[in-house]
Amino acid sequence: MIKELNFPAGCHLFGRWQDGDPEAEKCLKEIFDDTIAGKYDAIFVNNEPKYGVQASASINLFVLGVLSKLYGLNSAEVYKGDAKRYVRISLMIRKLLGLPKLYIEWPVYAFTAEALGAEMMYPDGAPPGTDPGIPLINRDNWQDLSTPDMNGEIPKLFDDMLECYQDLTGLEPVLHLTAPYSLAADIYGQAQLVTALSDEPEHVNELLDHLVDVVLKPWADYFFEKFPTGWLELSDASGSPFFIGPEKCRDMAIRSILRLKNENSWGVRVYDANYRGDYVTQASKSPRTSRRRATPQKERAVELSFEELCAAKQGVCTDYVMRLHDDRMPLHLYHNEAIKRNVPIFIGIGASQIDRNSIADMEATKEEITALLAEYVASVKTVANAIQKNGYETRIPPWPGAIYFEDVSANSSMEIIEIIVGTVLNQGVLNDE
Repeated sequence: MIKELNFPAGCHLFGRWQDGDPEAEKCLKEIFDDTIAGKYDAIFVNNEPKYGVQASASINLFVLGVLSKLYGLNSAEVYKGDAKRYVRISLMIRKLLGLPKLYIEWPVYAFTAEALGAEMMYPDGAPPGTDPGIPLINRDNWQDLSTPDMNGEIPKLFDDMLECYQDLTGLEPVLHLTAPYSLAADIYGQAQLVTALSDEPEHVNELLDHLVDVVLKPWADYFFEKFPTGWLELSDASGSPFFIGPEKCRDMAIRSILRLKNENSWGVRVYDANYRGDYVTQASKSPRTSRRRATPQKERAVELSFEELCAAKQGVCTDYVMRLHDDRMPLHLYHNEAIKRNVPIFIGIGASQIDRNSIADMEATKEEITALLAEYVASVKTVANAIQKNGYETRIPPWPGAIYFEDVSANSSMEIIEIIVGTVLNQGVLNDE
């Protein structure tokens, strides 16, 4: 309907806007005015993307940048002021960036905690978060935490967003909530929870089970009754092996999610794919000859192998293998796991890799990212072809996998994004016979 939807015209328009071009700002404002008014709703109707490697992204920070810079909205107004506006702007940004997979997400950690009554901060131009100086619960009152009111502001906002998303796209809605461990960190306090991990692990597991029983399960029951074909995506960055170690990640963070998956009829529609820092499995003991001089931390043995951690993570993300930028482990390990498990692979692009303010040498970065993406796309294609040949049990043909931007914002480099999306489009074609 508009020329900017022909990739890479949208990336070029955003790039000129970033550089302060007034004509680009005027053009974007006109596009988004019409988007908010519903004039482009027809382009969001689900048209299955051509079978091939896909590009997808988390863009809620980009939505914040657009609505704050073009419309002068503060953080609370951006995220909570108008559900339909948020959905439409989100979908249009994806279209302009050349991302065919239309997905809706929001600042999940802040919103889940806010629904429980946590004290919040909504700084101008930045996403919301809980106030770390005012935890919602403590060692003495955590058991008093109750089920959030599904008619409250945040649950109602989610309903409105997902209803709009489903109406516009015809796609299955995804409810995005915080996983038990990260939710505990947000409302109990990161420092307090880390201390309890060492001193009172039984208490931590009791707290996580309480959050499953009184917060997440009732919320999921409500969601799946309203959207029976939907999905529940959990996020658990604070429960990652990078922060709490691979063994505690498995035995606490992942264990609590498995309760949701294994104890409920809708459990197969629950997943968590954002555990990061797999490289910590490569830590090793100090050499035997230096044991007397080793500190207690250096003396510790590796808790889990990479293979054991991968198996634990796949227990809560059964439909694909995710390799995030901060995992920092060789790609072939994830590639082989995906083929072994007969599922697609998703490969993450970290926010730091596309941050225009962090790129010192643009030409060198372009060369590096071009070579990297060729490797990534080849990996996704090889896995897709292998699982198609083996007979993929869930979808025929399988959705083949994706290159996933972990965070795209108004400060991301449009030149780098154009290279990445262009590589996916040009090199990601698969044989669909």
